[in-house]
Amino acid sequence: MPVTLVGRARERAELAAAWTALSDGAGPQVAVVTGDAGTGKSALVAAVLGELDPAPGTVLTGQARIHSPAPYDWLAAVLSGRDTRGLPAPTPALAWLAQHDAAPVERFAPGALLRVATRVVRALAGTGPAVLVVEDLHALDPASLNLVGELAAATGLPALLLVTSRPSADPLVARTLARLTGTPGAVRAHLGPLRPADVAGVLAQVYPDREITPGAAHEVWNRTGGNAYRLTELVATTPADDVADLLVAPAGEPPTEPTVELTAREVEVLVCLRDGMANKQIARALGISVRTVTVHVSNLLRKTGTASRTEAALWAVRHSPHAPSLTSRSRP
Repeated sequence: MPVTLVGRARERAELAAAWTALSDGAGPQVAVVTGDAGTGKSALVAAVLGELDPAPGTVLTGQARIHSPAPYDWLAAVLSGRDTRGLPAPTPALAWLAQHDAAPVERFAPGALLRVATRVVRALAGTGPAVLVVEDLHALDPASLNLVGELAAATGLPALLLVTSRPSADPLVARTLARLTGTPGAVRAHLGPLRPADVAGVLAQVYPDREITPGAAHEVWNRTGGNAYRLTELVATTPADDVADLLVAPAGEPPTEPTVELTAREVEVLVCLRDGMANKQIARALGISVRTVTVHVSNLLRKTGTASRTEAALWAVRHSPHAPSLTSRSRP
């Protein structure tokens, strides 16, 4: 049975606010949703698109081509199956952008082609309000990354640029993400694992005739690590006759949380967060740079499934990270 999105209320509200800002006349608006594989980035985008008010006049969606990527894959996906007559682009350049088999052999200067690509997107967005959905930014080709960056800075573009990406060590992807999140009013939402309560919500939709106890939800959360994709796979591949076993936590054993593996340095930073220290204070206390502290904090948010420093501090209080212990295992 179809399952509606559970949780992510804060992220949905932030994306809705970005859309409202666009409707008020400020454009473009940028929203970046990051998260590891399977955390539900695409599901969040789909849910938000169905909730936008007013409804967008145009939605342009494209994503990376995983195998054999080519320049302007995102725009080629947008143009696929679309009538391109009347678009403000020379026919040879448009053939290149759409990746037509009959594209001319001649090549175009990268800067000139980028300007044409930007004009084409502006024309497709029209008078708006529009949504430009960029899925899997981390896998996009360099030309598409440049285009996405240009669109984020395209003054007067009546569109919400809605981008999803996994964290990436690729310098070009990292620079593009920094460029996007550095635009005025940009929204940055990082999706961690689902909470046990969210898992319970999903189970209640899938098995409406069964009682979902907190212990059962914790057990399923433990099995899946709170990963939305793994949760979906678990319930999809579990026969109905086995549901009763699935929803019963082991007798006499308290629910367990997924093990979070932290380095010794990350534990030190986490203790500092618990104590309410700012990044500069942490840097001085540990003898490291502020930039290094920022990296550790980002890693801690991802590993603990928290969305802010405050949530990470509360996580630290619950798990008592005086030293690597409880659900935290230290690595050198």
